Amino acid sequence: MIRPARRGDVEAVLALVRGLAAYEREPDAVAMTADDLTTALFGDPPAAHCLVAESPNPAGDVVDVVGFAMWHPTFSTWTGKSGMYLIDLFVRPEQRRAGHGRELLTELARICGRRGYLRLEWAVLDWNTPAHAFYRSVGATPTSEWTTWRLDARAIDTLAGPRPHHDSVT
Repeated sequence: MIRPARRGDVEAVLALVRGLAAYEREPDAVAMTADDLTTALFGDPPAAHCLVAESPNPAGDVVDVVGFAMWHPTFSTWTGKSGMYLIDLFVRPEQRRAGHGRELLTELARICGRRGYLRLEWAVLDWNTPAHAFYRSVGATPTSEWTTWRLDARAIDTLAGPRPHHDSVT
């Protein structure tokens, strides 16, 4: 079953984020806390949105959150319309091939349709060939001639100057 994340899911989603970091060969990279995630998902306004995949036990009772998809809206100056950027999609390795990833993507596509979004985009590590195959299987295609660029916090501070000290950054 796929549903929007609730406050009670924060610890489970954070554990999945840590699982994703380990899978992506950066097990110590997650600095986000449960409070950070709660603020991101349930703040006013939310910085991100999250769907979770639940796995039922044989009796049909929900037993665990086994996957998640986190996203935020985007805007295209080419189309003049909003879109969706999938930040992360992850399903526990032992739960893969059970349809959870496809169900998460299907629900994201439904959200796009309801909201009039014209694009659903995301990035995939070059070495992650299982993900490449999965995304191709649902009809996604990689873009060409584009490389993702990033300024991290240190580079932002170097470019813009030190940040003012606030409890929250807007």
